[in-house]
Amino acid sequence: GLYVRFVSGLRRASTAVDPWAGSLRLLMAGVSGAGAMVLLLYRYMQRHVMTDPECVPPEAAKKSKAKTHLGLRESAAYLASSAYIRNLALLVICYGMSINIVEVSWKAKLKQAFPNPNDYSEFMGAFSSTTGAVTLFMMLASQRIFKVFGWGVAALIPPTMLFLTGSVFFSLSLFGGALSPLVAALGTTPLMLAVVVGAAQNVLSKSAKYSLFDPCKEMAYIPLDAEAKTKGKAAVDVIGNPLGKSGGSLVQQAFIFTFGSLAASTPYLAATLTLVILLWFKAAQSLNVQFTQAMAAEEQA
Repeated sequence: GLYVRFVSGLRRASTAVDPWAGSLRLLMAGVSGAGAMVLLLYRYMQRHVMTDPECVPPEAAKKSKAKTHLGLRESAAYLASSAYIRNLALLVICYGMSINIVEVSWKAKLKQAFPNPNDYSEFMGAFSSTTGAVTLFMMLASQRIFKVFGWGVAALIPPTMLFLTGSVFFSLSLFGGALSPLVAALGTTPLMLAVVVGAAQNVLSKSAKYSLFDPCKEMAYIPLDAEAKTKGKAAVDVIGNPLGKSGGSLVQQAFIFTFGSLAASTPYLAATLTLVILLWFKAAQSLNVQFTQAMAAEEQA
């Protein structure tokens, strides 16, 4: 994020005929350099860390971990037979769909607010830096959240954030004209305020994913036996992750094809987001009851 903002500043002060081409070369050089650094670090770890007995015991290095691979039909059958794994898959699907629906609509507003590529990249650089800082804070705060409030509250925080910020964002998108006098009193426009609220929504949702959503998902596998754990993870990977990522896109494409544009589809996207988040709430609450009971049974055993 800081590097993107730095390059944007150079481009703004450039007197070249095509400053965007020069900044694009700098950005690609940064991507190439970061990729090369990752490859070098990986090679170093494989040669000097993974072969060091003090870091990795020989018996652990030789032990091969078998993975369970389920096809689409087997995954669907396993989800149908296990309410616990089905609720866990619903969390993953609802998160992916919610993020996709809001992010695409937000980036459409972002392009309207920043038609200049330099301004757009500079804003995205600030967005990336803010996301990193907020994620670090949330990672520290999540330990306290799990300890004080437990799994159930931690699992409900991400959908609550998405619902509140998504409601404000779509309200500004749908009723921007009616809200113009109120927004003008704040010294901005409905479009710019929608961009800021959308940015806050994306920052909070991404930070909540790494600090709360992913830990909740992994903790949910703890009370399961070995077979249920491996098959459950395989089923969620086969159905939950792809459906969550592509489901939101399919819904948007269907609405755009039906109503002609993303702007005309906005009311229906807002309604779809509300339904998806309500389903997310229901699945999280149901899974919390099952998780609590499974952990209690494991402790008694």
